[in-house]
Amino acid sequence: MNITVNEELLAYIDPLTPDEHQALERSLLAEGCRDALVLWGDVLVDGHNRYGICTRHGIPFNTVQHQHFKSLSDVHLWMIDQHLGRRSVSDFQRGVLALRKKDILAAREQPAAEVAAAAPDGSPPWDEGDANSAPAAVASTPVAAAPDSGLTREAMARAARISSNTISQIEKIQKSAAPELVAAVKSGTISINAAATVASLPMEEQVVAVAGGKKELQQAARQVRAAKAVARTEPDTPEGVIARLRQTIAELTAENAALKAQLAGLSS
Repeated sequence: MNITVNEELLAYIDPLTPDEHQALERSLLAEGCRDALVLWGDVLVDGHNRYGICTRHGIPFNTVQHQHFKSLSDVHLWMIDQHLGRRSVSDFQRGVLALRKKDILAAREQPAAEVAAAAPDGSPPWDEGDANSAPAAVASTPVAAAPDSGLTREAMARAARISSNTISQIEKIQKSAAPELVAAVKSGTISINAAATVASLPMEEQVVAVAGGKKELQQAARQVRAAKAVARTEPDTPEGVIARLRQTIAELTAENAALKAQLAGLSS
């Protein structure tokens, strides 16, 4: 049997942690591969970890063809929905997957909207009596997004089984967080809420906070919230003075963490 591993599909979903991979390997060795691998032609769509383990240990496995995929984006949407249905997926991963789904759906709707806008009177620029003359993108995709099409924040939150506020925080992390901060929230070192707060800092300060560990990240989040309070407080009030002092402490703490990181680098 010829099975092709597509590197893009392999990297599309976060890999298992070492502990999760070892647990899966123990299960396959003890019980065999009970779930069929999903193929699109000869391309492996679902079951990359099982395929690797089974191949390495000579464990028999079954495959099943998915007949309804028409494009790679169809495969991506199916993969996203499969992972959103799994209990082991973290809230952060759920939010990332939901945002990916939004991007795919938005990209599909954009061509249809452009074609509709090209007609001055709003009528389609093809013979309505000939279904074959309609562009494929328009024939398969609505021009306007339905309320539950997956493009609204509420729809994304429902799909991911998290709150719309968490979706907003994850979106901010994706746009503004340093890679080190993203890794920290993936590992559970910092909460999504705190990571979104720290993501408002300059990249250099984020990296310093991550290098300082969990307590440093929590302190950075508190400092950012204090700095925001300054903007809402009259500068000459006692509260404003305290807030400015906290900001000074935040800067000194960041410098201290940077020095610690430098020392760690020198000693390694």
